[in-house]
Amino acid sequence: MVKAFHERPIVILSIAFLAIFLSGCATVRHPVPMDMVGRSYVDNMAEIRIMDGTLDSELRKNALRSVLEESKNDYPIDSEGKRIYPILCISGGSANGAYGAGLLKGWSSEGSRPKFKVVTGVSTGAITAPMAFLGKDYDDVAEQLYTTMSTKDVMRAKGPLRALFGDSLASNAPLEKQLNKYITHDMLVKIAGEHKKGRRLYVGTTYLDAQRFVIWDMGAIAARDDEELFRKVILASAAIPMMFPPVIFHVEANGASYDEMHVDGGTITQVFTLFKVLEGQAPVAKEMGIDISRIKAKIYVIRNGYVEPGYKPVKDDLTSIAGQMFDTMVNSQGIGDTYRIYTQSLKNGSDYNLAVIPGNFRPEKGQEFDPKQMRELFDRGYQDAINGYKWQKIPPGLESGSAEEII
Repeated sequence: MVKAFHERPIVILSIAFLAIFLSGCATVRHPVPMDMVGRSYVDNMAEIRIMDGTLDSELRKNALRSVLEESKNDYPIDSEGKRIYPILCISGGSANGAYGAGLLKGWSSEGSRPKFKVVTGVSTGAITAPMAFLGKDYDDVAEQLYTTMSTKDVMRAKGPLRALFGDSLASNAPLEKQLNKYITHDMLVKIAGEHKKGRRLYVGTTYLDAQRFVIWDMGAIAARDDEELFRKVILASAAIPMMFPPVIFHVEANGASYDEMHVDGGTITQVFTLFKVLEGQAPVAKEMGIDISRIKAKIYVIRNGYVEPGYKPVKDDLTSIAGQMFDTMVNSQGIGDTYRIYTQSLKNGSDYNLAVIPGNFRPEKGQEFDPKQMRELFDRGYQDAINGYKWQKIPPGLESGSAEEII
């Protein structure tokens, strides 16, 4: 969702005024003290999230416990006797999320789409992730969402004064309405059921106060039957800083009440796996009777974006230059994330697979969320998959080098 930022020229002008005028206009907050960061809980639910840099958490234990909760025949075993866990990671990308949604539906129709042990999502990927987690039965739901909505279904511009003296340039109330429509109680019941069978669904947000990435266990939230919190986390994951208002989570730490400000997970990373979460957990796994050496991950990364440079003539003015610069930074970050996951896969002996939007396919759009453009992206993703998608085994630009050179 971050890409929408540069499409609105008022952003750049507002930045100049915000620092001058808004210091005394912000809503009064009670942020978590620095020494309590990482020790706060939402509604006393310690198992639902983990914060980057946290040494121990219930989420880690639940991730390991998922191995004991699955059925023996849920996942295949390779010739070396290792159980293969298919893991799907869906990136941010704003309206480009339509390509990933089409790819998943085409993959279902082609017939080789696996049942994923883990699904992760950031920003627009956080919106897609619950549907991807539940499989082909929700492909049509994702198609409807990503081919019928327009900009008015995602955002509503604020007046100049409200934007200047508020916390965002636009309201995401229309997007929240869409989430209320598509994320139903029935969906949560099904997600909770899969969670109990040992599958995991995770969404990432950025805890802005502490500049940390936070991973939320959406299956654990669904198991708590907390629809409001479930939707709130997804809304936060797609809350583009300054474009949309941040999402405030009320938490408790050391017996006192505080609040945390969360925004788009893509502020820190466009796509993520659980490598860092589970790093160094071999002793804990052993205590649980889990031999992690007998497990192998097959990572599928859907990058809802391009890896080849795009071309767009830039006007010689501040807003155009800043907009193109921002877009370039976000695209570069997304490419860097594919390298990060690749190096982690090499170190952990995982199978790496990457999907991106073809560089020669760039349908024009008349608005940020253009139904016609999104339909074209969805259909291209569908066709690419139904014909047998050729997953990239190495990150872009690595063809001329060796894997060892980047470790």
